[in-house]
Amino acid sequence: MQRRGPTTGTFAARWRGAVPWLVAVLATAAVVATAPAADTGGSTARQVLGGEQLRIMAPASPGGGWDQTSREMQSALRDLIGRSEVYNVSGAGGTIGLSQFLRHRGDPSQLMATGLIMIGAVGTNGTPHDVSETTPLLRLTTDFQVVVVPADSPIRDLDGLVAAMRADLPGVSIAGGSAGGAEHILAGLMAQAIGGDPARISYVAHSGGGEMLSTVLSGRATAGISGFSEILPQIEAGSVRALAVSSARRLPGLPDVPTLREGGVDVELENWRGVVAPPGITAQEERALEELLVEMTRTPRWQEALRRRGWGDATLAGPEFEEFVRAEQERVNRILDEIGLG
Repeated sequence: MQRRGPTTGTFAARWRGAVPWLVAVLATAAVVATAPAADTGGSTARQVLGGEQLRIMAPASPGGGWDQTSREMQSALRDLIGRSEVYNVSGAGGTIGLSQFLRHRGDPSQLMATGLIMIGAVGTNGTPHDVSETTPLLRLTTDFQVVVVPADSPIRDLDGLVAAMRADLPGVSIAGGSAGGAEHILAGLMAQAIGGDPARISYVAHSGGGEMLSTVLSGRATAGISGFSEILPQIEAGSVRALAVSSARRLPGLPDVPTLREGGVDVELENWRGVVAPPGITAQEERALEELLVEMTRTPRWQEALRRRGWGDATLAGPEFEEFVRAEQERVNRILDEIGLG
């Protein structure tokens, strides 16, 4: 897949043009996966695995969104195929894990969590590999970002953060996940939406949510951006204060926290996560793994995880998911170019 170059015209016009796409993605939360019904997905997958234990790579540090996703998959798959293994390979927005994962060519016992963050990291870091080299299996969830400050910060609300950014954009450091990931993109979009130069933001990248939180709580960053499911425990514990969410509407888990648009920052951004297999697996192996994962999304364990984590159910499989990944690569690279991060 080739990257598109920078586009012309005002960003506001381009962002309005993306709204129909965002609406379409949100609508998929209610769509049933297009893969066939999988009443026998578990037994078929066992045949394909040939006695091998399924291994799931979380291409980030423990505790983050990919790690959470991988471990919830492990739990939900237990009743279908027995034990599986989750392991972590952190660094560079998942691109280090991606490079290692591609070495498992032709091995259907290997899976990897992926998503928007990895696509953005590939575009930012200029790595030699991208997600198109894998075998996309299933989109699983959507998640939104939350902008937070330490509980003792003098910044009390989104207006205060915007005022500080307008007064001295480079002086307002924002901590988040990997360079080029959802948090970095959101910080750039916020800067652009208030009339600043996104290339001048002081973004402090981290390989995991725990590291980001330490930076925010220590005062080494003015604010932080994190996925809802990752930061919610700290919000509930009172260690950080939520200023805004990146969703179109307020989140049920944070009903008192306004959206960015409510606060006058015309930005909306949705993260997504999915799972891929290595390149070179057979069509039969790909179909069996897709059926297994679709069956997993229907289990009580997975449905309970969605509720507990606050994730949206965005199940999408087969050619539709492959096309979605292709479109995401083009869209994310275009946004990175537009906000000076490409």
